[in-house]
Amino acid sequence: MFGIPLQDRRAVLFRPSVISVVDDDASVRASMNNLLQSLGYVVHTFASAEEFLGSACLNDTSCVISDVQMSPMNGLDLLAQMRMQGRTTPFIFITAFPDESVRAHALKAGAMSFLAKPCATPNLIACINAALAHRDGGGD
Repeated sequence: MFGIPLQDRRAVLFRPSVISVVDDDASVRASMNNLLQSLGYVVHTFASAEEFLGSACLNDTSCVISDVQMSPMNGLDLLAQMRMQGRTTPFIFITAFPDESVRAHALKAGAMSFLAKPCATPNLIACINAALAHRDGGGD
């Protein structure tokens, strides 16, 4: 590491987390992108679960923020597909239709958080921080 120039070492040590936003609503993707970029994250947005699964960003994603109700593959199916692939990427679900049974299913399947749209920015930030801390070994 000491043979690497200082500016390159800083880039390695302080690499921002990559957040992938998967939502079929363009306005949600745009607002999430703007918010998360303003917080210093690298953000990739996807209009569908299939688009995300087929992307080159899959391996670099630190956290997924996904809508629940999308078609043809919904957010819960996306989470299940990623877990079947052995991926442990933290998931935060957001939905305009919060339902307790769906929430329970999402959390049981491995989601870190389940938020109702529109979600309050401080709540979303707290969920992202918890998900990233968990991914980095700081959580349970």
